[in-house]
Amino acid sequence: MLLAGGQGSRLGVLTARMAKPAVSFGGKYRIIDFPLSNCINSGIDTVGVLTQYQPLRLNAHIGIGIPWDLDRNIGGVSVLPPYEKMMGTEWYTGTANAIYQNMEYMESYHPDYVLILSGDHIYKMDYEQMLSFHKKNGADVTIAVMPVPEEEARRFGIMITDEDRRIVDFEEKPEHPRSNLASMGIYIFSWETLKSALTENADQSGLDFGKHVIPWCKDRGSSLYAWQFDGYWKDVGTLTSYWEANMELIDIVPEFNLYEEYWKIYTKSLPQPPQYFGRNARIERSIVGEGAEILGEVEGSVIGCGVHIGEGSVVRNSILMNDCSVGDGCSLDRVIAAEAARIGNHVRMGVFEERENETDPHIYRDGLCTIGEETVIPDRVSIGKNVMIFGKTTAADYPDGELASGRTLNREAAES
Repeated sequence: MLLAGGQGSRLGVLTARMAKPAVSFGGKYRIIDFPLSNCINSGIDTVGVLTQYQPLRLNAHIGIGIPWDLDRNIGGVSVLPPYEKMMGTEWYTGTANAIYQNMEYMESYHPDYVLILSGDHIYKMDYEQMLSFHKKNGADVTIAVMPVPEEEARRFGIMITDEDRRIVDFEEKPEHPRSNLASMGIYIFSWETLKSALTENADQSGLDFGKHVIPWCKDRGSSLYAWQFDGYWKDVGTLTSYWEANMELIDIVPEFNLYEEYWKIYTKSLPQPPQYFGRNARIERSIVGEGAEILGEVEGSVIGCGVHIGEGSVVRNSILMNDCSVGDGCSLDRVIAAEAARIGNHVRMGVFEERENETDPHIYRDGLCTIGEETVIPDRVSIGKNVMIFGKTTAADYPDGELASGRTLNREAAES
């Protein structure tokens, strides 16, 4: 059961029109491709994807599951949005509430075990190894954990275990953690345990696994175990972590390797022509998607499919998603441009002294310049750091041809 309904508000304008799991990643993928690929690579062929916020793009991407070999007569992938019931309609109000509302779907497969996943993490994991651990220990609940630096442990749910990895206690974001084993939000439940836990706690407001279901299981004496994962795992829940995870793909020896033959990441790919690099093009330490046309220079960047970069333009340390267009003579540094953004000629982005963003300093930070989907930026303007721009802007929106660091320019909101 793959939880993919989150808004992802900390990604700011990137999720204005789509759920976080549908956001582009790594030039050709979407975030949800990673847990879906993990499922099929682990031998799991029955997957329920729970959607809620802005589901259109996500639903269209998943389709009937062909790229992941999940188009099955029995099992396969099922998209599970909230639906109207005889007693009324109820949105998913928490992670466990979403699973509870789909009890009938799970029951129809007569499962022995249910794997609960989040749709917005970047990682490779063999869930079969976790299930083997669960069976070997006769566990009712197994929680995937990973060691984190002690100074970061207070940001997570922390598991305290004995030498056999049995969970003896856990703390939710403790001020003084007694362990550094952080929950990854990945659970395996024996079906009868999950069914009882969800049914008994159904009336809890915002029913959540960490706050309600796991404590209930522990209090009634269920057998809880922690399975330790030692690979790469990244929650790309903020713009900074999203940018960092993309940049880690292009390291000389990438911490997260997209090129491993034995563990492929599958995605829905549209027909695209080959890449084209012009006479004066220069590409260094970058990922460039199919159908891209590069006439300028690209350095340390992730370039999506169908992107155009004009003559004399230099793109550094940036993420340009599918179908973006950059005009001639531009300079971009630490820019995140959502799909189909249009940047005019002789535009400079990521310049000026850094200042805190005026509307959402906790989102637009770390010197990044973020522009939303289908945003239009006119010719010959200079744009600072920690800036957000969304919508079709004109020269009149840039006094003296500039947008200072820390500014928010949202023409989309003004038009609506």
